[in-house]
Amino acid sequence: MQLFIDSANRDEIRTVAGLGIIAGVTTNPSLLAKEDPTTPVEKIIAEIHQIVGGHISVEVVSTDTDGMIREAEEILSWLPEATIKIPMIPAGLAAVARLSQQEIPTNVTLVFSPVQALAAANAGATYVSVFLGRLDDAGHDGIGVLEDVAEIWDVQGIETQIIAASVRHPMHIVRAAKAGAHIATVPYKVLMQSLKHPLTDAGLEAFLRDAAKRQVQTVTV
Repeated sequence: MQLFIDSANRDEIRTVAGLGIIAGVTTNPSLLAKEDPTTPVEKIIAEIHQIVGGHISVEVVSTDTDGMIREAEEILSWLPEATIKIPMIPAGLAAVARLSQQEIPTNVTLVFSPVQALAAANAGATYVSVFLGRLDDAGHDGIGVLEDVAEIWDVQGIETQIIAASVRHPMHIVRAAKAGAHIATVPYKVLMQSLKHPLTDAGLEAFLRDAAKRQVQTVTV
């Protein structure tokens, strides 16, 4: 399972990209709104692409099909490699179908059920983003929904890639991988948290302590 970072913060993205563990970035209007409002969105997206060079999902904000297509064209004028992120609404599915005919990659976002995921795949989506955390927040089983989507994909041989989104904690990453997600897009804080373990810290401390003793003994001899 590939890892993406769910962020528009270039410092966060640069840090994680430097670790060599991410294959792409997903953004959305809420993430972009947290960045410096004086910096144009197209400049932020261009800088992110410079840092990562892989997948970048950029979301439209129109709620009508023609508006989404116009925004997609504008986004692609900034960054031809962009994946266009489209909301899971009827007008969005129509936009996905039109973009798919032009071989423009799309990421259908705000997917909360297997039927929505299946509809997005039938419309020609390149990716579907299943929102685990928000499902859990609403009292539903986010991983259970993801498992259902992955099972349908296996039975039907669907090629659309499944993204585990709205990841809240490291166990979401583990369970998404076991459920069959192709990608998990993860916030910076959760990504960094997932790399730490108290036994790793304790083991490293012991190794360094023993190495220091060895150096002292060598100097003494």
